Amino acid sequence: MTDTPGPDTATGFWLDEPTHRAFLVADAERQFAFFRASLGEGPGFHVLDHDGAPLPQTVQELHTTTRLIHSYALGKLAGRDDCDAIIDRGMEHLWHHHRDAVHGGYVWALDGDGVHDGRKLAYGHVFVLLAGASARMAGHPDAERLIADVSAVLDARFWEEGPGLFCDEWNRDWTPFSTYRGMNANMHGVEALLAAFEATGQEIYLRRAGRILDFFLRRIAPAENWRLPEHYDADWRIDRTYSGDPMFRPAGTTPGHSFELARLMLQYWDLSGRAEPDAPDIARNLVERALADGWDAQRGGIVYTLGFDGRPAIRARYWWPVTEAIGALAAMIKLERRAEDEAWYRRLWRFANARFIDRERGGWFPEIGEDGCPAATQFRGKPDIYHALQADLLPLTPGLSRAGAALRKGTLW
Repeated sequence: MTDTPGPDTATGFWLDEPTHRAFLVADAERQFAFFRASLGEGPGFHVLDHDGAPLPQTVQELHTTTRLIHSYALGKLAGRDDCDAIIDRGMEHLWHHHRDAVHGGYVWALDGDGVHDGRKLAYGHVFVLLAGASARMAGHPDAERLIADVSAVLDARFWEEGPGLFCDEWNRDWTPFSTYRGMNANMHGVEALLAAFEATGQEIYLRRAGRILDFFLRRIAPAENWRLPEHYDADWRIDRTYSGDPMFRPAGTTPGHSFELARLMLQYWDLSGRAEPDAPDIARNLVERALADGWDAQRGGIVYTLGFDGRPAIRARYWWPVTEAIGALAAMIKLERRAEDEAWYRRLWRFANARFIDRERGGWFPEIGEDGCPAATQFRGKPDIYHALQADLLPLTPGLSRAGAALRKGTLW
């Protein structure tokens, strides 16, 4: 097992280097081993502290359940033989606990067997679709019914055919409580729709992903100097005054989301036959703007949010924007080998290896303080495997899309 992200060769690309690929596999192995402790007595999963011990909390949010399913489904596709217990527990918990047998849809948060937060959020529902799609590719017997159920809910309650976008939120009984519209749920909607297309072959998922991407990346981004405003009103006009939850709905723009959408644009372009010649340039514009605005030249890492003028707003440094930048750069390098992209790819991995990766216990620390050491101002413990695991696995696959199929064909473990 190597503790360095790759050889410091003057030429070549780390995606091709056995040393770097071994580093990615080793980090993924540590993550799978660490997060297996999420599987407690049930129902649901534990959230883990930095040492891997369960935190004394009982509330479980929908994205935690779904991301564990998705992540361990990728592990199973890659050949790991210890992923079924997590997938099975998560699928059971979605269907019998998060799924609302009274009103339909999936509630946002549970506390044991009870509903802690009954809101119906597009953000949560698209992650249910992602979990179902990944579980289907991994061969889970309950994946078909989950995909069918959540797809029907998304179609009936969230999809707005006129603009070609998902609305955001309802009360538990589907009565409205806001007119908010947001980019984040739609971005993860693209992720889920593309996975559902890869899992089922149904064209509707691909078409809808394309409509979302067209709105944000062909209409909004060019007019905003390749930055992506997060918040909108009911008519999908940018709301420049909105400021909500500082973690999930901060004001302004979020460079980490530009990286995600750039990668998703290339995935969509690949899946749709590479028919739109401007897609690679759009992805590059997003990535280059986000790196220029978001990289902290003094401290390293990527700042969390920016103002509409590109100046840093929330200067906190979290793990997930770095992982998403890695995924976007890996996709761009697969498409075209450029030295400047390789330089960024190496810079990001060196920083992650030095500051975020816990090589002793596994997993990534979710945030670092001014001193570059792990901090706990926003997050408790290590809340998530999903972002960092994909930073490990996506560079290992050869293409821009169909990562699940590629992992199934490979022999990573």
